[in-house]
Amino acid sequence: MFIGHQGIAFAAKAIAPRANLGLLFFAAMWLDILWPILLLAGVEEVRVAPGITKVSPFDFVYYPYSHSLLFAMLWGLLFGRIIWGLTHDVRITVIVGLVVFSHWLLDLIVHREDLQLMPGADQKVGFALWNSWAGTLAAEFLVFGGGVFLYLTTTKARDRIGSLGLYALAALLVALYGVSLNTTPPDDPRILAAGALSLLLLVIWAAWIDAHRAPASRAE
Repeated sequence: MFIGHQGIAFAAKAIAPRANLGLLFFAAMWLDILWPILLLAGVEEVRVAPGITKVSPFDFVYYPYSHSLLFAMLWGLLFGRIIWGLTHDVRITVIVGLVVFSHWLLDLIVHREDLQLMPGADQKVGFALWNSWAGTLAAEFLVFGGGVFLYLTTTKARDRIGSLGLYALAALLVALYGVSLNTTPPDDPRILAAGALSLLLLVIWAAWIDAHRAPASRAE
């Protein structure tokens, strides 16, 4: 998925209101932040194969350390352990760990059978929703729209940054998703990695916006 991951981050804020949205964005996107680093290091492999699915042109040849079931769980546990050490807040710890793991669950829905259960495992899974344009768009916008709605109903803007900045971020995410659907990415892992890592700017933006919003009950 693409904007579905950010949708989960928005929704998680409603469950753990003390968690910063930037942290939740980082957790939701962590597997895709790690993936380009491993691509650049030559540890994982991807190639561009237009037509391999109707929606996504990526053939994920080998990426067990960023996107296998086992490592998704391990990364979630690691994030939880770090957050616990920093906050000693049970709710934030659990929610951040689950948000990390949610990335794999959403990818399971859309990917073809290319997700390994663990490194070295022959069995690969994926429900291949990317073979349906209608199904993919419905899933992405349902999760994203639902998450933004929950965030809007459980927080209120303290100022114009918290209001306009949020709408601008949501609009940018939708625009980036639209661009990704209508362009063929370059078959160069360095360019792919640079593009993926640039998404870290979204984490900074989300953190900035969240600092200008408050729980709805305390915003006045």
